[in-house]
Amino acid sequence: MTEPQVTLVITQRERFSYTERSLESLYENTTTPFKLIYVDGNSPNRTKRYLEKQAKEKGFRLIRRENFLAPNQARNLILSEVDTKYVVFFDNDILFTPGWLDRLLQCAEETGAWLVGPLYCEGKPEDKIIHMAGGFAHFRDKQGKRQFFEQHRFARKPIDKVSSELRREETELLEFHCILARTEIFEKIGLNEKFLSTGEHWDLCLEVRENGGTIYFEPNSIVSYVAPPPFALSDLPFFFLRWSEAWNRDSLNYFREKWNLSEDDPCLKGHYIWLNRHRQRTIRESIRQFLPIKRGAWLNQNILMPIEKLLNKILVRQSPNKTQKQKEETVTKATVSKS
Repeated sequence: MTEPQVTLVITQRERFSYTERSLESLYENTTTPFKLIYVDGNSPNRTKRYLEKQAKEKGFRLIRRENFLAPNQARNLILSEVDTKYVVFFDNDILFTPGWLDRLLQCAEETGAWLVGPLYCEGKPEDKIIHMAGGFAHFRDKQGKRQFFEQHRFARKPIDKVSSELRREETELLEFHCILARTEIFEKIGLNEKFLSTGEHWDLCLEVRENGGTIYFEPNSIVSYVAPPPFALSDLPFFFLRWSEAWNRDSLNYFREKWNLSEDDPCLKGHYIWLNRHRQRTIRESIRQFLPIKRGAWLNQNILMPIEKLLNKILVRQSPNKTQKQKEETVTKATVSKS
């Protein structure tokens, strides 16, 4: 057998209940030899048993932690174990198409790119709706202020409508839905764990370009990101924590401080609003699977949002993944108590 030149790394994005379908899709659509490491951060018992069974049958490395993990925390658990030329990170809610990995590797070999990303679709692959075809992530000066600009190319467009414009090319932005990287770059660039819920893909792409690397979009490699709903009830604790206001706020504040942006940066403010709406909207739509409630706005404002905010606070307090600010507050309280 050919020795694999790539290690695939799966981490959990925002739920556990799509684990089986995504893993099945990977093995159905991948013929290139690969090593696989699966990072399981406190999945419910059903998923835990499934992953243990699959790891034995298929011979992949399974790393289990008994607490929920932020994305870069999960990825950093495996970097020291990767001994292949390339590593591909992807989430546990991705569906694949035939040849997806071959084409990413071919692009990396032919271009020397540090990062390569596929054409990201959303929903079922057969729907052929684009989530992102590369994108923009850079800084610009506007009215004397340094501002961040981020944008997905061809978001929500049918592939057929823009196929003539899709070509292999350099890009500024990829996402961790699925991203191939040269393993050696992590000797220069770290995966920063201060990005708890968002900003880690911006940061990686900016760091690569700051260090002289290139990023390529490869449209002949296609994967599809399947967002919730539906949910299993066991998904909700992780989902609430993953997109909690505290994690969203602290992640964006750290990005702002690291890259020297103003507190009122429009892009970051807009993204913060979107993240909280994503959490609220997804929960609301999930509840409607079971309760066909018509008065959605009233339900959201008076019942769901207050409950959701309370659960957010409880989960963040209980999580061992405290932000630096929370750790400092804990130390301060302990000091006051002793005195």
